[in-house]
Amino acid sequence: MRNTFKLSMMAAVAAMSVVASTSASAACTDVTRTAFETAARTAVVETGDFGFGLPMWLTMVDEVGAVCHVYATDGSSTVPIVGPGKKVSTSAWLGSRVISAQKANTANAFSINGLALSTGFITALTYEGGSLFGLQHSNPVNPAAAYGAGTSGLAFTNIIGTNADPLKGQRPGGVNVFGGGVALYKSGAIKIGAIGASGDTSCRDHAVAYRMRIALAKNFQPNDDGLKLIPGPALPTALGEQPACNPETDPTPYDPGTTFPLPANAADFGIRPLPAPPGA
Repeated sequence: MRNTFKLSMMAAVAAMSVVASTSASAACTDVTRTAFETAARTAVVETGDFGFGLPMWLTMVDEVGAVCHVYATDGSSTVPIVGPGKKVSTSAWLGSRVISAQKANTANAFSINGLALSTGFITALTYEGGSLFGLQHSNPVNPAAAYGAGTSGLAFTNIIGTNADPLKGQRPGGVNVFGGGVALYKSGAIKIGAIGASGDTSCRDHAVAYRMRIALAKNFQPNDDGLKLIPGPALPTALGEQPACNPETDPTPYDPGTTFPLPANAADFGIRPLPAPPGA
């Protein structure tokens, strides 16, 4: 109970400090465009058996929430990218472009050097009666940043998902409280930003973001921000829990232990085993 209260308070403090942090120096040089694309393709292929196996949108923000990279992938290992612009919008869910940025912003905004919070990690606290109820409505996405002021029609459809995506360099904001966003940490548990994944079930989205962080070698998070998936009709009641998506296609649970940084393991998709039922 004490640990839960402490994490809740730290999350609330992080929420209040987001605006103040925007004056800090930031850069996207920790992850190159090539490295981002390669890691995205790797993570999508590794998780292709989960959820619906759909193409994905991936967004990275720096430590003050400015977008570094936006990218869309195919779920196939033989054709790993669907292509930029209009082709993307008919292959990957177009709505997931902004959602992936929203998830990246959330994971970054509520994680600090001493505490990593994935987007799904705080789900239970945002339900009615929870200490963070309504958090998802606290910071709406800025449409001008998301879609580009003055960018419309063919010009827009030809550049989304590319290095010229209107999101790049912008701070779109937004808060998302289901799986798919994780903070990035370099050696020493230093936060450098976050990535957001969207385009499938939120359970697979989380697995994609989690595996992508490993592929980027930015998995020096100070704590475990993996998720326990709670089967319905029960609802999550604690930090680190979110609703299961489909028990038949959800990522496989894995116990990574308690040594930090967590050692990379091919079986670790960021989903944690549920405790044994009482009396089991």
